[in-house]
Amino acid sequence: MSANLELKKELVEDIKSKLEQAKSIIFVDYRGITVAEDTALRKEFRENNVTYKVFKNRLLTRALDSLGITGYDATMFEGTTAVAFSEDEVAPAKVFCKHSKDLNKMAVKFGIVNGQIFTKEQVEELSKIPSKDVLIAMLLGTLNAPVSALARALNAIAEKQN
Repeated sequence: MSANLELKKELVEDIKSKLEQAKSIIFVDYRGITVAEDTALRKEFRENNVTYKVFKNRLLTRALDSLGITGYDATMFEGTTAVAFSEDEVAPAKVFCKHSKDLNKMAVKFGIVNGQIFTKEQVEELSKIPSKDVLIAMLLGTLNAPVSALARALNAIAEKQN
C-alpha cells in the first residue's frame, strides 16, 4: 500500500476516535473568513474546551459511515467543512453561532449531539440554551424559593407575636 493511503487510514481512525469521544459535534462551512477571524474563533473554541479542526469531506464521510452514523445527506458535505468536537453538549454550538452571527460568513451544516443528528435549525436552538453553570444556578434558585418563602412567613408570624 502507498504511504498516502496509510496516512488517510490513520486520519480516518483519528476522526473516528474524536467522533466517539465527543458528546457534541458541529459541522460548519467556514468559507469566506479571514485568518484573523479564524484565529479569534479558534481561540474562543480553545477557551471553551472545544477541538476545532478542518478535514476533507471524504475522510469525514468515511469516518461517519464506519461508525454507522446515518441520517445526514451527502449534500451537507459540499464545500469547505470544519468540525468542532466537545464533551459539553452546548459549547460548540454557542461559540460557533455567536461568531457566525457576528461575521455573517460562516454557516452551520449540521450537528451530532449524543448520537443524534441535529439540523442547522436545531443546532441554532441548542446555542440559545444557557450554560451549565447558569442552569445549575437557576435550578438552585428554584429549589431555594419555597424554603425562603417559608422562612419569610415564619419570620413575619414571629414579628407579629412580639
